Amino acid sequence: MRQSTFDFDTVIPRRGTESYKWDYTDKMLGAPDVLPMWVADMDFVSPEPVLAALHQRVNHGVFGYTAKGPGYYAAVRNWLQRRHGWSVKDDWIANMPGVVAALRLAVDVFSNPGDNIIVQPPVYYPFFKVIKENGRKILENPLQWDGRRYVMDFQQLEQQLQKGASMLILCSPHNPVGRVWERWELEKLSHLCIQHGTLLVADEIWADLVFPGAEHICVADLNPEAAANTMTCVAPSKTFNLAGLTTSSVIIADAAKMRRYQQAIATQDLGLGNILGMTAMQAAFDHGEPWLQELLLYLERNVAWAKDFLRRRHPRVGWIEPEATYLLWLDLRYLSVTEPQLTEAFYEKARAGVHMGSKFGTGGEGFVRVNIAAPRSLVEEGFAEISRGLTYLENNS
Repeated sequence: MRQSTFDFDTVIPRRGTESYKWDYTDKMLGAPDVLPMWVADMDFVSPEPVLAALHQRVNHGVFGYTAKGPGYYAAVRNWLQRRHGWSVKDDWIANMPGVVAALRLAVDVFSNPGDNIIVQPPVYYPFFKVIKENGRKILENPLQWDGRRYVMDFQQLEQQLQKGASMLILCSPHNPVGRVWERWELEKLSHLCIQHGTLLVADEIWADLVFPGAEHICVADLNPEAAANTMTCVAPSKTFNLAGLTTSSVIIADAAKMRRYQQAIATQDLGLGNILGMTAMQAAFDHGEPWLQELLLYLERNVAWAKDFLRRRHPRVGWIEPEATYLLWLDLRYLSVTEPQLTEAFYEKARAGVHMGSKFGTGGEGFVRVNIAAPRSLVEEGFAEISRGLTYLENNS
């Protein structure tokens, strides 16, 4: 095994840092003493070029209003070109505090109260929140299990589109099921949305965390028609562990749609952005690629370790092979237990702070989501606790 240039093994204590993941498990899970494997951030130090850029900016000492300069746009453009072969223009790019905020604003700008918006559960649950809290209606197009992986149900999707939908929010790659959509799937989805006058909003925050054998395709890059009918959200937050710096980018190729979106940004005073977040994003996109390549290898080994552990200890756990993300989606339906029984087993009988699948909507019941983006020692400790919980359930259900 090739020796890594970067240190992903050192455990960095995060308790007492106001970490949402480590310091707020009691509030969020009702379980203060669990090992947190739920929130989707990493327990790794961000790349050195990012830290160096932040130190340099902090040492300057003045943090006044700061505009987005040419370096910001070049960093986004060059990253998308290098990593995904997608050529974008400066005037397609808008800055937002985060992807969820970008989605919320998109719902407000591109739909009206009472409109239908389609999601594909089980899916990242803030999608539901930004729809409901904006007074829109959720239409579900649940993913289907084909015996090998999750797929889109295009027949049911067309039925939903025929009811009228202003927007479809796509998770690509998909959180929590780990799918990387193939070109033909994205082409069919895009075509159906165009045909029915439905804006396609693509959350592509996981685009850089794709495992060998899969290739992320930016849906807006399929063809000019797709570009004109797509809004894409990207960010360095998952890729480089920068979520706390609240910086993301929105890509809209259609000039009229971009004008409407930028006007809404200005109206809500969201345009200036986070000075340190933009500094970190630019450094990450410009200089973070070697670190990312090593990270992907480390995550791949963590996935393989977890798969082997479960096969040996709990072979009846349903394993869904992740094509992307650092999240495992484990099928525990063989236990035939209720969610209160799952939470008791994992949060009380063990110290396994997993995310309950029901949070992700239809099709999530009986599943748990597990974050493996941590030093191996923490992953091993976490899976020991998961095993304790599973053993308790297997012996008592």
